[in-house]
Amino acid sequence: MTRAEAAVKIGPYELRNNLILAPMAGVTDRPFRLLCRSLGAGLAVSEMMAANPDLRDTRKSRLRMDHDGEGEPIAVQIAGAEPEMLAEAARYNVEHGAQIIDINMGCPAKKVCNKAAGSALLRDEALVKDILTAVVSAVSVPVTLKIRTGWSRQSRNGVTVARIAEDCGIQSLAVHGRTRECKYEGTAEYDTIAEIKQSVSIPVVANGDITCVEQARHVLDYTGVDALMIGRGAQGRPWIFREIEHFIATGERLPEPPMDETKQILIGHIKALHEFYGDYQGVRIARKHVGWYLQTANIGAIFKSQFNRLNDAQAQLDELHHFFEHLSIEGEEKAA
Repeated sequence: MTRAEAAVKIGPYELRNNLILAPMAGVTDRPFRLLCRSLGAGLAVSEMMAANPDLRDTRKSRLRMDHDGEGEPIAVQIAGAEPEMLAEAARYNVEHGAQIIDINMGCPAKKVCNKAAGSALLRDEALVKDILTAVVSAVSVPVTLKIRTGWSRQSRNGVTVARIAEDCGIQSLAVHGRTRECKYEGTAEYDTIAEIKQSVSIPVVANGDITCVEQARHVLDYTGVDALMIGRGAQGRPWIFREIEHFIATGERLPEPPMDETKQILIGHIKALHEFYGDYQGVRIARKHVGWYLQTANIGAIFKSQFNRLNDAQAQLDELHHFFEHLSIEGEEKAA
């Protein structure tokens, strides 16, 4: 292995590879984390947990804290703007199973930034230092940080924040290649990430627009980072992790998953969502995941519309079975 291909170590935990599933609210729940790890992700970070203790005893928070069946290390992301509240949230999550605490300073969402949390924190470097110092001092487990390259195109202070993070004891830094101002528009830039990598000695993880194996290889080579974090690129393609791992190791592309495996992965995922959330919520969450699978495969626009009208868990599973049977018959007819 070259350095870029070596597994990453975060505190005492050596990951199986250098590929990490990014934390995404409403997406990286336990079923999706387990699925991505089974398909090659070396680490899967939980959905963002609000530091506010008033929000802990909700069904949403309890589900986000459910790590049953997950292998080590269990990484939990927390978000907030007050140092002591974040420190207490870190302690609370460690008491409930977290083995790595990740601090969110990368989310560009208005509802997060309007509360001066997420990427809004990048505007106040003194507060960044206070938060990181408080959280690192509060827990004995590794603390990591996720940031953007800065607040705006005119204020790309990612290098400064990275140095603050290292000085405060942060053990790994993930950087999304956009500013808060960019949101998810345009394309990610990797020059700042490369500069950050050169400015610190802790592991640096590149994030943003990594949606195929060639782009993954390019980002590793261009930035020199230690690992890649994949978010939207895994939506509807959870097998992207094994594809990248194989490409980095061999230079060869894996073939697309055969239809039978795609069917098995998708239906297994939807069943897991039904079981995890219950039929009512599970059915609704399943719709967006099925949409992503169909979108990445470029099939089933009519089916997607029909599927989104279903309100019953078993009806969803039956419709998926029928859909794949239809695809199989179509494939046999074309081959005949």
